[in-house]
Amino acid sequence: MEKLSIKGKVNSIQTLGTVDGPGVRFVVFMQGCNLRCGCCHNPDTWNIDGGKEYTAEELANKAMRYKEYFGTDGGITVSGGEPLLQAEFVAELFKECHKRGINTCLDTSGSILNEAIKEMLKYTDRVLLDVKYTTDEDYKNYVGCELKKPLGFLSYLNEIKIPITLRQVIIPTLNNNSENIERLNGIIKKYPVIDKTELLPFKKLCLVKYDKLGLDFKFRDIPTPTKAEMENLNSLLDIS
Repeated sequence: MEKLSIKGKVNSIQTLGTVDGPGVRFVVFMQGCNLRCGCCHNPDTWNIDGGKEYTAEELANKAMRYKEYFGTDGGITVSGGEPLLQAEFVAELFKECHKRGINTCLDTSGSILNEAIKEMLKYTDRVLLDVKYTTDEDYKNYVGCELKKPLGFLSYLNEIKIPITLRQVIIPTLNNNSENIERLNGIIKKYPVIDKTELLPFKKLCLVKYDKLGLDFKFRDIPTPTKAEMENLNSLLDIS
């Protein structure tokens, strides 16, 4: 009997993304998230029951249409939501992409690690890992899990030697300070697979989504960091 194709639930697709991994990328935003981050820009991805269904082959074929734009660095990035919730599907998608010579990148919070995810990582060329804060208290208050979850995921990536871009959104009043950057530097130093670090300014373009969905955006009154503030924090990063 022919094996049925696994279907993934997808919130949206961006065909020529330039901020979700190296080069130009075909970005797939998966449906469903297990966390409720205070700074989340995609509340429309939270519900796992939403989205449009695709087979891995369908999505890989879509990505293939844009392969000429990828160059030597680009490829496909699977983001969310939280793609780890659909690890079996993402594994199939990444396999199909590798068959077509397309580089694969996973954008994740790293809050889950199980056998299905470990299998998926065999077909993952790079991980964009969000380490949202550097204290357990902030993780519990503003993310919904413990800091040890992403750090455990990071440790496994280091073990299997997948290149990592470490990312953190800088949120004034919470992590826009030298102490946070010092702790972040400690993480960078501990895990040599981290070959790039990105500090991203907190923005509120998502407000329209929250208002449309009738949801409370808890960080509504937090300001966007200034350019000077971002430059100062970046200067403190130990990326030598």
